[in-house]
Amino acid sequence: MKRWLVLLLLFASFAAEAHKPSDSYLRLKIDGAQITGQWDIALRDLEQAIGLDQDGNGEISWGELRARQPDIAAYALARLSLAGDAKNCPLAVTGHQVDHHSDGAYEVLRFAAACEAAPAEIAIAYNLFFDFDAQHKGLLNLEYKGRIQSLVFTPERSKQSFQLGEISALRQFLSYAREGVWHIWIGYDHILFLVSLLLPAVLLRERRQWLPVARFPDAFWDVFKIVTSFTVAHSITLSLAALGVLSLPTRLVESAIAASVVLAALNNLLPVVGGRRWVVAFCFGLVHGFGFASVLAELGLPRDALVLALVGFNLGVEGGQLAIVAGFLPLAYAIRGSWFYRRVVLFGGSFAIVAIAMVWLLERAFNLKLISP
Repeated sequence: MKRWLVLLLLFASFAAEAHKPSDSYLRLKIDGAQITGQWDIALRDLEQAIGLDQDGNGEISWGELRARQPDIAAYALARLSLAGDAKNCPLAVTGHQVDHHSDGAYEVLRFAAACEAAPAEIAIAYNLFFDFDAQHKGLLNLEYKGRIQSLVFTPERSKQSFQLGEISALRQFLSYAREGVWHIWIGYDHILFLVSLLLPAVLLRERRQWLPVARFPDAFWDVFKIVTSFTVAHSITLSLAALGVLSLPTRLVESAIAASVVLAALNNLLPVVGGRRWVVAFCFGLVHGFGFASVLAELGLPRDALVLALVGFNLGVEGGQLAIVAGFLPLAYAIRGSWFYRRVVLFGGSFAIVAIAMVWLLERAFNLKLISP
């Protein structure tokens, strides 16, 4: 039992840390040959890369940060380059400040670049943190003539370019759709909530025991109702929040999302809601929509194609979600009658999810850090 507990806590530790992957937020505005930029970089990532906590007390003071700002600028700008029509546009720092995102404090690095002439194509090479964190992403908003293009830099896509005259609404739509897919795949709390609801879909609860469903269509329609309810619910609140109609505090939303994961997984261990899990999916899906909206806000909505970008992001989320379901359901159905599925996958998996989500809930609700990096 102690061995299982240790393994479970290790798994919870990994997942809790993995919940919020490393991101930075890069904004570029092109005006003729001049480029102005702002780069928001998490202090926790800079601490890992170059060390900011000089006295080793576990906290980064303003004095420590201010003393290292030249080093931060040198480190960051050495890992970013801009080229207009294949000619380098040198970067120069114009200012520093500190800002807070939903996941902590960020260094805000302001800079400018001057190209030789107004470029028709801009090429960007981004290599921040890729040498030690393969999960890091750079989220870019590029503004040109009032239109915004968003994309993501990853180790596999560290160099990207724009034809500035071709920042079309379609490209914006596809860019936000890709971000929706990516977000659901790395949104571990959203995935675990959905998985918690799907685990019993290939089983029936009769006489206080789980029995395998007789036919695949029975499981399919149960999953269909759950996924559809979740989709409709989070689409409603995602749209309302992204359009500025409704707003909730980030800490409250993130805590409620963690609580929804705990309750959904507990329902598999101590069933209260049976065949109406789609109702649970809808109710908590409303909360998850606010979580999606906070990510979309970080990416930035283009003013000239706001609805198109919103629809693209939402469809991307649904596409990523359906890919998860498509991989899960046939395999779960194939082994539904086995002892392994009932004991290890359903009960063991649900118990692990409860442990992981409880760590998230305590950290978010009480602003704690239970798992050290």
